[in-house]
Amino acid sequence: MQEQIKAIPSNRLQFFPIMMFATVMGLGGLTLVFERLNIVIGFPQFIGTTLLSITVIVFTLATLTYLAKIIKYSNEVKAEMTHPIRVNFFAAFSISMLIIAGAFHGYNLEVSKLFFFFGMGFHTFFTFYTVKFWINNNLEIMHSNPAWFIPIVGNLIVPIAGVGFIDNQFLYFYFSIGMFFWIVLFAIILNRIIFHNPFAPKFMPTLFILIAPPAIGFLSYIRLTGELDFFAQMLFNLGIFFTILVFVMYKKFLKIAFFISWWAFTFPLAAVTLSSILMYDLTQNSLFEYLSYVLALITSIVVLIVAIKTISHMMKKEICIME
Repeated sequence: MQEQIKAIPSNRLQFFPIMMFATVMGLGGLTLVFERLNIVIGFPQFIGTTLLSITVIVFTLATLTYLAKIIKYSNEVKAEMTHPIRVNFFAAFSISMLIIAGAFHGYNLEVSKLFFFFGMGFHTFFTFYTVKFWINNNLEIMHSNPAWFIPIVGNLIVPIAGVGFIDNQFLYFYFSIGMFFWIVLFAIILNRIIFHNPFAPKFMPTLFILIAPPAIGFLSYIRLTGELDFFAQMLFNLGIFFTILVFVMYKKFLKIAFFISWWAFTFPLAAVTLSSILMYDLTQNSLFEYLSYVLALITSIVVLIVAIKTISHMMKKEICIME
């Protein structure tokens, strides 16, 4: 642990953001995409295996580094846990564990189960902590942004990773929380977007998070019920609608300077890609097959660009600095 603490100069360790776990979400989402492409369409297995290895390495490094920050700079961690925006990103840690649990499902069930139960436990805590924080604090409308979906979307991921490990009645509990608060928070955030000042540039990428709830909700609903009914179709099409919407707004994103929030582009794209692959698997409609190829290509390019940008800015010591 001492070596890990020394790995980053003290001032940079002090400002290591909890948002860094969004990198694991993006890489893990891409891992799941290529694992499903291997199973459904026959893509080479080594791509998913390689991405899983990279995801686990990044998760381990991020976890050890943040643990070092907890030990050495506990006040900074407390400040993040009481920050009206950053508090929502703590759930990225538990979501990362749930994504890794899903990714390991086809390789090692015991490892998958371990990640699932730890991820579910942490996410249960972060869900109740975050909702309690919203209720007990006098938040302003300007604090609201799509990052508020993160602790909520995670509840929809619990059934995806947990089927077979725990009774479905428990998984419906998490699904219900995710769906209810998605609707409530969407109304708040839409009000913020339409009637108030635009987001600061660094938070513009979080608009992509609008894609995630319906896309993940679709995957979760099918995982629980196995039925492609009206409700499932509605969730899938809402995911596609929000995907088209953010692409129509592409000019706004091209002008944004790099922030770690760029990782908000990645997981939602992976989520809608996974939903397209599942739709093809269920319907065998070639339209969804081609859509899966296109979205998988876009997601891969976006993850690659954001990863390169992140490494480049880390080399320049422009990440983990005081804002």
